[in-house]
Amino acid sequence: MQLHQIRSPFGSHKRKKIVGRGRGSGHGKRSGKGQKGQTSRAGRAVMTAYEGGQMRLLRRLPKVGFNSKWPMEYQIVNIASLNCFDDGITVNPELLKNQKLIKTIRRPVKILSDGMITKKLTVVAHHFSKTASEAITKAGGKVQVIG
Repeated sequence: MQLHQIRSPFGSHKRKKIVGRGRGSGHGKRSGKGQKGQTSRAGRAVMTAYEGGQMRLLRRLPKVGFNSKWPMEYQIVNIASLNCFDDGITVNPELLKNQKLIKTIRRPVKILSDGMITKKLTVVAHHFSKTASEAITKAGGKVQVIG
């Protein structure tokens, strides 16, 4: 037996369903779409959350809060990850990018207080949590906020 003589097993190739080709096709007069109406026609059948003409729940509930179209998305850096730098160095966003602690220097950086810091560093960032700035100064470092 050679490769060109091998046949696929029975049932492995299923015939494609061809609908809308008349009653003789085996899919009936309306091609398996049931009776006439909105759901049998082309395009989107029923809108999401449609309630049959009743006012939708989404419109019945009151509007609450505010979501900005341009939210301020900080890149988070924990103080425990700043221990990879040497003592006395100035840590800025460019240095954080080189160490792959942040993705880009175009978005602002926020320093959070997760973990412990043991090095004396001058940290330059856009925003600091209160406990993070206290921990950095307690370790002998300095905090500088980018305007």
